[in-house]
Amino acid sequence: MKAGDMVGVATAVDRAVHPVDRSAQTAETPMTDLKATRAADIAWQDDVRAGVRHVHDLASLPLSPAEREAAQAAAALHKVRAPKAYLDLIDWNDPADPIRAQVIPSPEELDEAEGELGDPIADHEFSPVPRLTHRHADRVLLFPTYQCAVYCRFCFRKESLTSIGRGYTREALEPALAYISGHPEIREVILTGGDPLSLPDKALAEIRARIEDIAHVRLLRLHTRVPVALPSRITPGLVAALQGRLMVTVVTHFNHAREITDATEVACRALRQAGFVMLNQSVLLKGVNDTVDALEELCRELMYRLGIKPYYLHHGDLARGMAHRRTTIAQGQALVEALRARLSGICNPVYVLDLPDGGGKVPLGPCHVEEQDGQSWRIRGLDGQVKEYTEIVGEGSSCKPNAGS
Repeated sequence: MKAGDMVGVATAVDRAVHPVDRSAQTAETPMTDLKATRAADIAWQDDVRAGVRHVHDLASLPLSPAEREAAQAAAALHKVRAPKAYLDLIDWNDPADPIRAQVIPSPEELDEAEGELGDPIADHEFSPVPRLTHRHADRVLLFPTYQCAVYCRFCFRKESLTSIGRGYTREALEPALAYISGHPEIREVILTGGDPLSLPDKALAEIRARIEDIAHVRLLRLHTRVPVALPSRITPGLVAALQGRLMVTVVTHFNHAREITDATEVACRALRQAGFVMLNQSVLLKGVNDTVDALEELCRELMYRLGIKPYYLHHGDLARGMAHRRTTIAQGQALVEALRARLSGICNPVYVLDLPDGGGKVPLGPCHVEEQDGQSWRIRGLDGQVKEYTEIVGEGSSCKPNAGS
């Protein structure tokens, strides 16, 4: 590949160490706008530089010698990275701090339980071409990068991020874009990875434009932790890079209300005001958010403060070394049943299990149906009382949905 055809193997996050030369932009960009863009970029780049980017950076954290040694051992197996702003949220006097539990390596990650998987939801099995997964007919996952602004210890793709680890090039995405173009049933392209918002603005604009050129694609979705862990990265340039013909949905990944700060509020407001649909998916994590109070506060603040609809609450996937962070399904069902009684409908996420071997996301309930006999039902209400309900339907109604014409 020619140098001129390459946006860069390194992501924007990695380029914080080697800032991009923007001198070529001065002929087209007003000086005041250019200065504002540079100032915004410097802010998040400084945040990345001041955080943890390598295993040896763990030595700068206020950990005991034993904790540091254990963290370094686990980090040698899977990548470690966290911007300073995210690390600043940690209460280092609390060994069970919910932010710390998500990003600081733990020796328990080295304990692999029987049945845990390297590819828990079968991304690779449903990958007809590199950097693309096509599990459902009308949508695909597109992996422009395998690098992130923050590496979560519970990530179900952590083995791919460690073993593949590559960034973005135009050439690498060509087979995937050609596949999407050749499959008119695809209506939605989901940028994931890795974290797509860790890419440079130029790369994001280029990917968005390429997808927009495919007439049958209608929606661009992005799955990202950047607004959570590196909110300063949500700059006017990034927002502009995502605006165009396509409907855009940004799916954030907040797991605890402590992650919601003034900075994340500003970042999410910028995305909302750009017209993007905002959703959130959380993972149910033991020791992080596995109480009704923690989930209630998270879901309320997402909706009421950030304007983000709680979308999914994922049961922990069977990623290797994560048994210590998984709850039981019964515990998850009890939590979401309690949430249903406390929160309005728009604040309630759907509790799902992403089945191994590509079975898809399945709602786990709870189910409020106690008994059914023909058109007579006994249904448990939110107050715990079981009520009788009888269906009243016109002649010819069927229990099977109509396929349409």
